[in-house]
Amino acid sequence: MVDAMARILIVDDDPDFGECAAAFAAQQGCEVILAPTLAQAREALAQRMDLILLDLHLPDGSGLDLLQDIDLAQQGRIVVLTGHPCLDSARRAVSEPIVEYLLKPLPAERLIAMFAHAAENAHNIASDQQLMRTGLLGRSRPLREVVATLLRIAPTDASVLLTGESGTGKELAAKTLHEASGNRGAFVALNCGAVPAELLASQLFGHERGSFTGAMNRHIGVFEQAEHGTLFLDEIAEMPPQLQVYLLRVLETGCITRVGGSDDIRVPVRVVAATNRDPLEAVAEGRLREDLYYRLADIAIHMPPLRDRDDDVLLLARAFIDRLNARYGQRKRLAPGCERTLLRHLWPGNVRELRSAVQRAYLLEPGNQVMVGPASAQQAVLRETDTSIVFSVGTTMADMERRMLLKTLSHFDNDKTAAARALGISVRTVHNHLARIAAEEGRPGCDQTMA
Repeated sequence: MVDAMARILIVDDDPDFGECAAAFAAQQGCEVILAPTLAQAREALAQRMDLILLDLHLPDGSGLDLLQDIDLAQQGRIVVLTGHPCLDSARRAVSEPIVEYLLKPLPAERLIAMFAHAAENAHNIASDQQLMRTGLLGRSRPLREVVATLLRIAPTDASVLLTGESGTGKELAAKTLHEASGNRGAFVALNCGAVPAELLASQLFGHERGSFTGAMNRHIGVFEQAEHGTLFLDEIAEMPPQLQVYLLRVLETGCITRVGGSDDIRVPVRVVAATNRDPLEAVAEGRLREDLYYRLADIAIHMPPLRDRDDDVLLLARAFIDRLNARYGQRKRLAPGCERTLLRHLWPGNVRELRSAVQRAYLLEPGNQVMVGPASAQQAVLRETDTSIVFSVGTTMADMERRMLLKTLSHFDNDKTAAARALGISVRTVHNHLARIAAEEGRPGCDQTMA
């Protein structure tokens, strides 16, 4: 990850305090700019600061005047300092929600802690900016481990199988792998579950003119399109078994044959596959051939759900708002009052759901404070959706458990492992509940799709 030095601006005309604070900041690896006057501070603020220490009483005016001259949203942490407190200045300082107000003298430990925090934050921002270029943004340990693995294996030719729930960023992970690989070819994606079975072979391998009714011209498939690059096959477990046999042959030989053709065509391409199913369960159910699974999963990487990435929720929400600001020329910000709601929500639709919620709130909010959580919570109360469930007062616990289990299974396409993980119970418990439901309804089995 890219490292960065925190930039600290100390606006204070006391040379002893300035030099002492600058020494502490330098010990934490920070770049320090001393500005004993407002004029010098204004000049320094042409660039972004990670931390501003601002004295109230300066030779050419009040430090509070500086707050009116700068774009606070573009700066980092701002701390107003004074050894001569007065009620009016305190009120003016704290009227800005992102400005802190502290009294001198500050203990050395307090200063050192502020500088250390600024240094850590600068490192995180630089790291986040590098990740944002690939679309994978986050500080949580689960995501960092995924990114580290992707970067480690990128220069190799190993096949990769990405697993994880819908909306966790599997395609973004595949793009990250491709961009870090240095391969000169294209990144090409195909959703195997979105193409009719009778057309999938043609999409994968291409076809010759006249090979079937309507084949008026030769078609180049995604394998050839991704030559010397990366082919991303999403929803691999939805591919018909007969095509999986041919895909296995292509992976082992490195050659394809177009539909209606007879020539073997060599296609040097890296294949990255993905599924939102448990691959071993897909193998057991006959959805995914076991030999193909082992051929695809030279390296298997699980994309963590957003509920396991608590550290990333607010960071992602703010990043989505920043992108929308860039698109629409606005300066909106995430409303502080919605942070707790965002963190409490489980986000069953993962990053995709969060992005949609932020965009909806952003577009509907006439002011500059984007309140994401309350709007989402209100909609969840008003109506039941594919990712939410509504209970009336008086509903029995047994009925709530039953409906919650069936709703979760439906959301995960009857993937019992994913449903168990989302509900925080074991797969055995899921099967036990289904058996009880089947017995109550007089049905003989419990392993059919629950809707």
